[in-house]
Amino acid sequence: MEWHRAGVVLMILGGAIFVLGLLLTWGVRLPLGRLPGDIVVERQNFRLHIPITTCLLISAVASAILILLSRLLKK
Repeated sequence: MEWHRAGVVLMILGGAIFVLGLLLTWGVRLPLGRLPGDIVVERQNFRLHIPITTCLLISAVASAILILLSRLLKK
């Protein structure tokens, strides 16, 4: 049964590497940091960027992925 668990872990790592590769390839096109709700204040010689919506979106996606992984590895 240990080999089965190792296989599942390797499949998950492979999927994570695949997703990371996609993000590195097409990540420039994602509008992260420029979503509605992100606050940008620009003044002379000053720029403040607060990506509230982007942080919430990344947090929700990361939470969903971690919940799915914990359920898969729990079985």
